Amino acid sequence: MELPKFSAADRQKDIYLKGFAGIRSQVPVDWHRLEEKARKQMSPEAFAYIAGGAGLESTIASNRAAFDHYKIVPRMLRNVSERDSSIELFGHKIPAPLLFSPVGVLEMVHPEADLAVGRAAAKERLPFIFSNQASKPMEEVAAAMGDSPRWFQLYWSKSNDLVASLVTRAERCGCSAIVVTLDTTLLGWRTRDLDLAYLPFLEGKGIAQYTSDPVFQRLMDEPGNGSSPRKATFESLTGLIKIVKAYPGNGFIKKLRSGRPVKAVRKFTEIYSNPALTWKDLAFLRQHTKLPILLKGILHPEDAALAVSHGVDDIIVSNHGGRQVDGSMGTLEALPEIVKVVRAQVPVLLDGGVLAGADMFKALALGATAVCIGRPYVYGLTLAGEAGVREVAQNLMADFDLTMGLSGCKNIVEIKPEALIRSY
Repeated sequence: MELPKFSAADRQKDIYLKGFAGIRSQVPVDWHRLEEKARKQMSPEAFAYIAGGAGLESTIASNRAAFDHYKIVPRMLRNVSERDSSIELFGHKIPAPLLFSPVGVLEMVHPEADLAVGRAAAKERLPFIFSNQASKPMEEVAAAMGDSPRWFQLYWSKSNDLVASLVTRAERCGCSAIVVTLDTTLLGWRTRDLDLAYLPFLEGKGIAQYTSDPVFQRLMDEPGNGSSPRKATFESLTGLIKIVKAYPGNGFIKKLRSGRPVKAVRKFTEIYSNPALTWKDLAFLRQHTKLPILLKGILHPEDAALAVSHGVDDIIVSNHGGRQVDGSMGTLEALPEIVKVVRAQVPVLLDGGVLAGADMFKALALGATAVCIGRPYVYGLTLAGEAGVREVAQNLMADFDLTMGLSGCKNIVEIKPEALIRSY
């Protein structure tokens, strides 16, 4: 399938002409207005989960500050009338160096959740990284995407059988890469969620990849650690109703009597992450998939070197959107040294703090192959579903294309470190 013909000028014209006719989008272009409008439409729990970070949330601030430390130096009279912002990545040509990061529990913000994002990504021909904590099974989203590019994010659980099953399913439904998230083997100290005492997984949300998995269904029947009985309250009974409703299948009473919805939540909380992982475990993954393996969560150049030495196919520089380690470095700060160590042996992607076309430009100038976004498209999903996700993507692509041209670059190859200066 040919790439869609995208024009930044056409995107601008469309916005202005609709405005002239009195039609304004429900999805603000300005980041601050986008976040604030989405906040008003979300539940307090959903906004805390999406917007919040670890501790004092200084890492979220560091992600943004890192972009402010670099300034673009535009060049003139370069003939940028014809521009090409496309790249090739793992066998797919995509219209811009932009991917949708995995974000879990999207049912908190929109009933169509991952399905809406998948359809939007397919229409824009941008890769969507399926979340391990999705609200819809990967097969369902893949079917809605046709032949459009998608990857699968893997949280390495305590069950290697489950890991192997998830990876096999990803291959079968047409994913072209496995993204192993390394920085969430333990759940970070997320103060907004803790103040609300709310974790969506305890309501059976965000575990669709598990409940749709045959190995997980088998594990549910194995004895586990269980949990101490607690006094029944109105809130706990309400929570039980939510768990049963979230579990796949029809017939509330039938599901309740089966006990499987509660078993699913208990088993998930027992095995969802594995803090005992080491570099040696990557060999297990390589034995179970022929797909490219990416490591997401790399910030230290020594870890980047280790990744390459272990045969990893791509690195995603990420700090989980500031949700894991408070006081961590910004991802753009980490990028140059990692690019230097990798020395073009594998692609390097950047995730964290990308909100505008200028951010994309700066990341590519410092050596990134592409960038990933999370919160922006979730806010678009909140406000307008599939159409909202598409608008956010189109706005970013248009902003990037114009930034590239106005800086004197007509294609990705011309975006080089010389286009930036470091501002102290």
